[in-house]
Amino acid sequence: MTAPARSPTDWFDRPPPADAGLRFACTMCGNCCSGPEGYVLVDDDEAAALAARLGVPVAAFLRDYTHMTEEGRSLNEKRTGHGLDCVFLDRDTVSGKAICGVYEDRPVQCRTWPFWPSVVKSQPAWERARRTCPGMDKGKLHPPQQIRIMRDSLKI
Repeated sequence: MTAPARSPTDWFDRPPPADAGLRFACTMCGNCCSGPEGYVLVDDDEAAALAARLGVPVAAFLRDYTHMTEEGRSLNEKRTGHGLDCVFLDRDTVSGKAICGVYEDRPVQCRTWPFWPSVVKSQPAWERARRTCPGMDKGKLHPPQQIRIMRDSLKI
């Protein structure tokens, strides 16, 4: 018998049941890195790490790969047949996959998907995000403590 559906956040503020958590495994679909206009915020440390990865001065990185938004500094986007892709999304190297060209140094916003406050705040929010992310509710079970850490590491 399957346990009744619970909100992804039922256990955030009290001890979780033994089987609590949320499943996620990236399928490299690129859906979280593409679509309508958006933003991927980068702070100074992330910009420095990305500049070092690309072998360019930080000032050149900021000029060539980012822009200012109302929310702060964001990575640039490029128009593709999928919408607006992150400037670092690579759809050509691996057939049928969208891979991050800066994966090891990607910003915290990218590292924490789909465990953003706006996604894990309720079951309906989780379900909405799941419609475009085939990796949600699949793969590794992420325990509540790990989800809390990711959720609390950014404010979107």
